[in-house]
Amino acid sequence: MIALSLAEIAEVVGGQTHDIPDPSVQVTGPVVRDSREAGPGSLFVAFAGERADGHDFAAPVVEAGAVAVLGTRPVGVPAIVVDDVQTALGALARHVVRRLGATLVALTGSAGKTSTKDLIAQVLQRKAPTVFTPGSLNNEIGLPLTALSATEETRFLVLEMGARGIGHISYLAGLTPPKVGLVLNVGSAHIGEFGGREQIAQAKGELVEALPSEADGGTAILNADDPYVRAMATRTKAKVIFFGESGEADVRAENVRLTDTGQPSFRLHTPSGASDVTMRLYGEHHVSNALAAAAVAHELGMSADEIAVALSEAGSLSRWRMEVTERPDGVTVVNDAYNANPESMRAALRALAAMGKGRRTWAVLGKMAELGDEALAEHDAVGRLAVRLNVSKLVAVGGREAAWLQLGAYNEGSWGEESVHVSDAQAAVDLLRSELRPGDVVLVKASRSVGLESVAQALVETGAEGEVSAR
Repeated sequence: MIALSLAEIAEVVGGQTHDIPDPSVQVTGPVVRDSREAGPGSLFVAFAGERADGHDFAAPVVEAGAVAVLGTRPVGVPAIVVDDVQTALGALARHVVRRLGATLVALTGSAGKTSTKDLIAQVLQRKAPTVFTPGSLNNEIGLPLTALSATEETRFLVLEMGARGIGHISYLAGLTPPKVGLVLNVGSAHIGEFGGREQIAQAKGELVEALPSEADGGTAILNADDPYVRAMATRTKAKVIFFGESGEADVRAENVRLTDTGQPSFRLHTPSGASDVTMRLYGEHHVSNALAAAAVAHELGMSADEIAVALSEAGSLSRWRMEVTERPDGVTVVNDAYNANPESMRAALRALAAMGKGRRTWAVLGKMAELGDEALAEHDAVGRLAVRLNVSKLVAVGGREAAWLQLGAYNEGSWGEESVHVSDAQAAVDLLRSELRPGDVVLVKASRSVGLESVAQALVETGAEGEVSAR
């Protein structure tokens, strides 16, 4: 974080200082909520959660070098006491962002946010110092913590914004007002919470409504291939740039194909020129993510050639997102188990089909959460798609939703041993250990709550070290 005195922080957050001998002492290190991350010069934010109360760790974090604690009660060490820690954290982030000389880029969408954010960061880092959301910490706590990790040297601040209801993105954009706003898509993720795609579009479009006008430097970057997103052009006063494979897109892809290993290759066209891209990432869905990143980079002054090189060299920065491991015995494990929704599930299955040309393919799939009344139809559709893509074997893991996956495959014509329903991760591991052969490709994917990353991890460890159990 940029250096701020404890007195200034207390004023910004509307707090009272306690046990602080010298309020002019500055916070020069990071703002952290995990006591294990506290170090010299840091500020520890004490949240009271269901499992642990951060206030209980006040003394150890100060011993580790933290300058003070931001909490809701005195803790016997230097502290700034406020009524609500989350509100105070947001106020501090807003204050710091206003003092930064950085260009703030915000993005949202139903699917692909984290992968696209990682691409944008890797491209922009080639131009100037860039800070970006780690993983998918895109909520009311993760977003301000990311913003507070920026320093005076930061020139680009790339923030992922998530939403579980109307007004969430408006709130986040108020904390960290963006200059460039990117909307990727409107899909089925969290449709059970929102109530429908129209409501999802309303929530995601809050980002472009928060942008400054074109005269003040605001730019909205919208997916021309998604009608819900394209319609958001009428909801902003910012300059509008479209990306996609549509001919009307300002930044578009032509001659899209997949390599023999399932990696996308295409001709990138921007208003400043064209250049060829062959990505290291797997799956055709990354073309749209790459175009979104290219549109951001173009608006921030990078040439088509610079963008193409950066996209071609970019890798995956976040765990369990199409994370590909080649075992010594020739089995390929694709760990995409961080999360799942209908759009990302379909994209992963198509990537599996592309990677598995001439090889046996396995789709180890589990529940997609938060689909509400659409859950049965969406799980059935994914099971059917696995059959249409000629996936060799579907392993549906879990309870009711897994049964729906297998039922969809069965009704599409997957009989006999082409699909199987198992109760849990360990049962899936046991099955795969007994049946996998060299050259097979295994995709593992489900919503985060299912924990199927344990299957992928066990398979990777089995290939490297012998028999192990799923954890």
